[in-house]
Amino acid sequence: MSSNKMERTIYLEDVPRKEALRQLLHHFRTPREVEWVPTIKALGRVTAEPIYAHLSMPHYHASAMDGIAVRAEETFGAHEQRPKQLVQGESFEYVDTGDPIPAGYNAVIMIEHVRELAEGRVEIIEPATPWQHIRPVGEDVVSGEMLLPQGHVIRPVDQGALLAGGILSVPVVKKPVVSIIPTGSELVQPTVDVTPGQIIEFNGTVFAGYIEQWGGSPRYYGIVKDDPEQIKAAILECAETSDIVVLNAGSSAGSEDYTVHLISELGEVFTHGVATRPGKPVVLGKVGDTPVIGLPGYPVSAYLTLEWFVQPLICQYLGLTVPSRAKLDVTLGRRLVSTMGSEDFVRMNIGYVNGKYIANPLTRAAGVTMSLVRADGLLIIPSESLGYEQGEKVTLELYKPVETIRKSILFSGSHDLSIDLLSSLIKERDQDRQIISSHTGSMAGLMAIKKGEAHVAGIHLLDEQSGMYNVPFVRRYLKDQDVVLVRFLQREQGWIVPKGNPHHIHSVRDIVEQNLLYVNRQRGAGTRILFDALLAEHDLSSDDVRGYGREMFSHLNVAAAVKEGTADVGLGIYSAAKALDLDFVPVADESYDLLMSREFYESEGGQLLLDVMVSEAFKIQIEQLGGYKVKDIGQLIPLL
Repeated sequence: MSSNKMERTIYLEDVPRKEALRQLLHHFRTPREVEWVPTIKALGRVTAEPIYAHLSMPHYHASAMDGIAVRAEETFGAHEQRPKQLVQGESFEYVDTGDPIPAGYNAVIMIEHVRELAEGRVEIIEPATPWQHIRPVGEDVVSGEMLLPQGHVIRPVDQGALLAGGILSVPVVKKPVVSIIPTGSELVQPTVDVTPGQIIEFNGTVFAGYIEQWGGSPRYYGIVKDDPEQIKAAILECAETSDIVVLNAGSSAGSEDYTVHLISELGEVFTHGVATRPGKPVVLGKVGDTPVIGLPGYPVSAYLTLEWFVQPLICQYLGLTVPSRAKLDVTLGRRLVSTMGSEDFVRMNIGYVNGKYIANPLTRAAGVTMSLVRADGLLIIPSESLGYEQGEKVTLELYKPVETIRKSILFSGSHDLSIDLLSSLIKERDQDRQIISSHTGSMAGLMAIKKGEAHVAGIHLLDEQSGMYNVPFVRRYLKDQDVVLVRFLQREQGWIVPKGNPHHIHSVRDIVEQNLLYVNRQRGAGTRILFDALLAEHDLSSDDVRGYGREMFSHLNVAAAVKEGTADVGLGIYSAAKALDLDFVPVADESYDLLMSREFYESEGGQLLLDVMVSEAFKIQIEQLGGYKVKDIGQLIPLL
């Protein structure tokens, strides 16, 4: 064991998240520093003190209209039966909007209500009232009036009011400097040339973006290897030069997780471990008077804990309240199990189906960044709860506007790369509409349509008795429902194998006889049903296949397992093999069709989906993927 390794921490604490935050904020009441910035560069900054106008706005009596300036009392008695004539220079002057009102005049008559005569004379047929169509001095702002209070986030309209009031620079709270220290000997700067064991360091970029969004000033320190002395030097340097220090990775209880030991050695640890999933192994402490936050290495854990603990520190420094997200009541499309004692944070997709919002969970793995990229909202399961049943009502925090969610097309069922193409082309047509995909497998997609929990399901279900795809299953499970089955794609299923097909795989018997390692799809997936049919055709069972129980939720996941060498072969579609530069041995052509309710099919979203499906743009992109045929695409398949 390396001499740099420290004694393993046996356990983490289970401090409630809100209690950990309360303790953290209690320890820091950092005096705010003030800086002056030009008003034109002050957007988004927080005022450090009340700001008062130097000038009135307007700072002179100004005409509000194009017309003539008059003395109101000289116009009294004007009537269309008794017009009054006025003489330029004696009883009126021409003015345009914004012009100063000439001395001695106290009203403006719109030019549309003036009849111009010869020799500088005009005629009016109705009287003016005093101060008619005049903006008096200080109508908008009076010199000395408070324009903005302390603790106000400056908006574009505020910049305009400040400049109009003669404020050319403003006192604002200095942005707190937040140093970001990513740690780990396996980390490398972003590159396409990575080798096994190397991990691209991207958390630092995400942290910096969030910190800037929240009003802080991020400072990226750079990657620090897993060496206690190097990490200690980085902490000390950043604690001296910044207002908050964020360490990424090394916060857990492993033999190379140094964060808690080093913060304790250099300063004080308040909390090591909070009662959340994900995000438990967070470290909250200080070095000197600087808060030091040790975040987990897994991206989802890191981003959530950054929000829980660093955002409140920034807001407290700036004197702002932590903003809250909009919330939405939804119906759960799937059962969610939780463990008592920890808050559970589940990323969710949401769709508006049959008049109600349906939410389904994305992967709960702490390392899957795309679960946050794709999430529409976040479900927080309280620590005292064991979870929720399918169909139960829950409240989500929203990551996206309700208007966008309401227009999204909720897709369930079998995974296919073509669905991403459809979504992209739909978004080109309607910026607020997209496809939200859940790769649940064909049977789960069919049942989602049955239960009214999805708009569209992609299915490729082979009925062994008839040899037909999809129609027998729709007839069997949805016989009493008004649904339509739309012809989508004919696609090739086959063996996804390494380049050169080193094991010469051409049938399922080759896999069994060579005892090769297979990677499967999840239960209910059409590909798995096809594989089981191939086994039966050769008088084989699942027990004969090594790796049969290893399940993947997409064709790309299957291809990735083969690419990485953790499987010798998998059954999947040609486009997935092509995407990862693998070889492909055709097995069968299958019908991959789209199932939907008739109501959705006839809706605006359904017709847009159909229009994009049959478009030349979609057909061109599908051909580029390879392994597909688009014959009769968009046609309704008879179900009777």
